[in-house]
Amino acid sequence: MTLSSIAALFGVMVVGALVPGVSVLAVSTRSAAYGFIHGVFTTAGIVVGDIIFILLAIFGLSILAETMGDLFVLVKYLGGVYLIWFGIVLWKSEPKAVETERAAESSLLSSFLTGLIITLGDQKAILFYFGFFPAFLDLSTISCFDTAIVIMLAIVAIVSVKLGYAFMADNASHLFRSSGMIKRINIAAGAIMIGIGVLVVTRA
Repeated sequence: MTLSSIAALFGVMVVGALVPGVSVLAVSTRSAAYGFIHGVFTTAGIVVGDIIFILLAIFGLSILAETMGDLFVLVKYLGGVYLIWFGIVLWKSEPKAVETERAAESSLLSSFLTGLIITLGDQKAILFYFGFFPAFLDLSTISCFDTAIVIMLAIVAIVSVKLGYAFMADNASHLFRSSGMIKRINIAAGAIMIGIGVLVVTRA
């Protein structure tokens, strides 16, 4: 992997983590309801779930690349089209404000399992990785070291973004009641996703 591909991959992962989906909702609500530390443990669960999906995506795509040969370009096109579609849906989606009322006590294990389960139950997460990996990784020659780099990038991207959401939900919960702010995030993330999808297709 080159420095430019690492930087691009990290940027895409940050954008993916920023998208106000179920994982952001889980981190924000757990942090707002039970405190910042619960947002940390929810984020840890999300990270574990994403690592599982990353490994499945990398090794699954590697097998496809070896099996399909030159026809693997079709997988790249499908991934790019999916990202474009996902960006359009995100752009047009109606924002939903997050409820942030304090609740009764809850265990840290419960917060961790919440993050893990909602990630493993979100099929869009693995489709997200399937979509853009072919544009940044040579899946026919990817090494264990490259895989470790990808996982580290994902950990840094997810943790930094999700903990940012957790901190805001714990300290400035009114921001998450603003549908206008959530709409702006959706539009920005959607536009970036569309751009990434176009890049994947044009590089396929």
